[in-house]
Amino acid sequence: MIQELIKGLEPADAIDAMNQLYSHKSHIINLQSPDPKKVLFGQAVTIGFLPVRKDIMDPQKHSLGPLFYQSIAKVDPKGKVLVMSSGGHPDISLGGGTKLSRVRNLNMAGVLCDGRLRDFEDLKDYPIAVYCKGETLRAGGNYIQPYTANQPIIVDGVTIIPGDYIFASIAGAAVIPEKDIEKVLTMAHKILDMANNMAEMMKSEKAEDILTKGTNEI
Repeated sequence: MIQELIKGLEPADAIDAMNQLYSHKSHIINLQSPDPKKVLFGQAVTIGFLPVRKDIMDPQKHSLGPLFYQSIAKVDPKGKVLVMSSGGHPDISLGGGTKLSRVRNLNMAGVLCDGRLRDFEDLKDYPIAVYCKGETLRAGGNYIQPYTANQPIIVDGVTIIPGDYIFASIAGAAVIPEKDIEKVLTMAHKILDMANNMAEMMKSEKAEDILTKGTNEI
C-alpha cells in the first residue's frame, strides 16, 4: 500500500506535505550518490558515529559490523534503510563497498548518511540506493567510530529515529514519521495535483492580468 503511494511523487512533494503538518526541519539536501537515478525509500535503522575516544571505545564492539547487526536485531532488514550519523564530521568516511555489502546481502533498500563513503564504483553496481555527502579515499577509523545502534540520531540537523520513513533522490531526502506516512503521502499527492492544475492554468494566463490583479499562488 505504502509503496504504491510513493508512485509519481518526489521527495519535495513529501516535504511540502510535512511542512503543512509540522514546523520542524524534515529535509536533507546537498547529497551525492554513486547512482543518482536510484530512489531510496524505506524505514530507517540507525547507527551513530562519535569522534574516537580510545579510553571508552573497544574496536571489537564499536565498529561497523557489530553495530550494523545491532541496528537490525529487532526488525526484518529487507527493505530497510541504513541511516548513519557522522557525529558532525561530514568529510570523514563512514564506510565503503566492502562493509556496506551487508546492506546488499540482506536486501535492504539502501543507505543514507551525512558523511562520505568510499568505493562509489562498487556501490553503483549494488542493487541499492545510496545517498551521502560525497566520495572519499581515506578510511575514517582514526577520527570517528560507530558508537550507538537503533537509537535516535542527528543527520545533517534532522532528528531521525528508527522506523522513520526515508524518501530520497539526488534532489534531497525527506524524513517522515512512521505514524504519519500514509497521511503525508496522500497529502503530497493532493498538493502535487494542485500544482499541476496551476501549471495548466498558467498556460493561458496573461501578463497584464497578473500585473493588475495579482495572484494567489504560494
